[in-house]
Amino acid sequence: MTTTTASAQPGERTVGKSSPGTARGPRRRPGRIRRIGLPYLLLLPALLLELLVHLVPMVIGIVMSFKELTQFYIRDWTTAPWTGLDNFTMSVDFDAPVGEALLRSFLVTCAFTVLSVGLCWLIGTAAAICMQDAFRGRGLLRAIFLVPYALPVYAAVITWAFMFQHDNGLVNHVLHDQLGLTDKPSFWLIGDNSFVALLVVSVWKGWPFAFLIVMAGLQNIPKELYEAAALDGAGVRQQIRRITLPSLRPVNQVLVLVLFLWTFNDFNTPFVLFGKAAPEAADLISIHIYQSSFVTWNFGTGSAMSVLLLLFLLLVTGVYLFLTSRTARAPRNHQERKTADV
Repeated sequence: MTTTTASAQPGERTVGKSSPGTARGPRRRPGRIRRIGLPYLLLLPALLLELLVHLVPMVIGIVMSFKELTQFYIRDWTTAPWTGLDNFTMSVDFDAPVGEALLRSFLVTCAFTVLSVGLCWLIGTAAAICMQDAFRGRGLLRAIFLVPYALPVYAAVITWAFMFQHDNGLVNHVLHDQLGLTDKPSFWLIGDNSFVALLVVSVWKGWPFAFLIVMAGLQNIPKELYEAAALDGAGVRQQIRRITLPSLRPVNQVLVLVLFLWTFNDFNTPFVLFGKAAPEAADLISIHIYQSSFVTWNFGTGSAMSVLLLLFLLLVTGVYLFLTSRTARAPRNHQERKTADV
């Protein structure tokens, strides 16, 4: 018996069952899905805590800023009358007592922040540069420099509060009794000297953080650059100006921003040092908002001041990041144009 086999025509394709060894398309495996979802699962507790600790209170504070929330509505703050933008208008009315006090507190905070951040950065950078070269006892000095940063804030500030006492404080004992720099013992926790006392405490506990960050940034600068500069006749000042500071620019950008936010929002230092009623010369905006909210029981106005402070910090942070990123891109673009010309 003869069998005929049908041959495929020139324009036709034969379709058959694939053999067991034929390769198939990529298929998403359950293990890959689990690997992708694992990071999100690990971040879930942190996201929930961030939501409960920061985002929810912030939203509630924004809602409270639009209400006439006083001590008469504390038991049920949701029943407080809706005032719209009245709290914000009162806070920025600088001719009225509330707005004038807020403006004075804001200016004091700006001056305190600029001086504290500048001194912290200057002392921390100088100490980190001095500790860069190896010498006997360097490790011990580094550990001693970090003691103010390692101490709890309350313990450190309470210690300084005792040292600033008028009658039996160590500061007056050294300045007046031992060195004779003052005619009589000074009042450091009241009056105009309170600003100096607050600044000293803030710098004392803040500069070790700058020292730690700058010291870590110095480790990434190759020593060959300093050796080559020394062979070319560059002195220590020229090396710091031409090598150290430009190399530390990315580190300093982050460091200054963090110090600014921490210092401008600092509440623990003035509260522990002066108590609920800070002197007018050291009335930081954080203490001022606390007094407006928890001393006078006007939570609506205090919440409006907090929202204004948040908007100001967001604006300053955004402008700072824009300017620093623009400054960082300028040398890179100049180098690219120079390379293209070559």
